Amino acid sequence: MLGYVSLGTNDFERARDFYDDLLAVVGAKRVWDSDSFIAWSNAAAGGLAIAKPYDGEPATVGNGVMAAIAAPDRATVDKIYEKAIALGAADEGGPGLRGGDDSTFYAAYFRDPDGNKLNAFYMGPA
Repeated sequence: MLGYVSLGTNDFERARDFYDDLLAVVGAKRVWDSDSFIAWSNAAAGGLAIAKPYDGEPATVGNGVMAAIAAPDRATVDKIYEKAIALGAADEGGPGLRGGDDSTFYAAYFRDPDGNKLNAFYMGPA
C-alpha cells in the first residue's frame, strides 16, 4: 500500500493553510514540517504531503493523477467536501454514490487551489 502522496504547489503558504484546515476534518496532523515539504497523517491511513518541486521548476497538475482521502463515514465525506469548497477548492463532483445501484462507494471530488485533483471517499453501509 501507499505510504503517502505528495502534491506539488506553487504557493506553499496557501497550500499549507488549505491542507491544515482540510485534513483536520479527518484528524490529520503534521508529521513532517520543513520549508519545502509538509506531510500530514492521522495514523489510520497513509499520509498526504505538499512540496515545492525539487528541480525548482513550477509545479504542474498531473493529468489523471488524484489523491483520495479516506473517511470513516458518508457524513465525513460531506464535511471534507464542504470544507474544501469553503477553502477555495473547485468542485469536480459533489458527494454521492458512484459505481451503480449496488455500489457502496460514496465519494466527492474537488481540486485544491493549485489544481490538484482529490476526492474524499467511504466504502460501506450508509
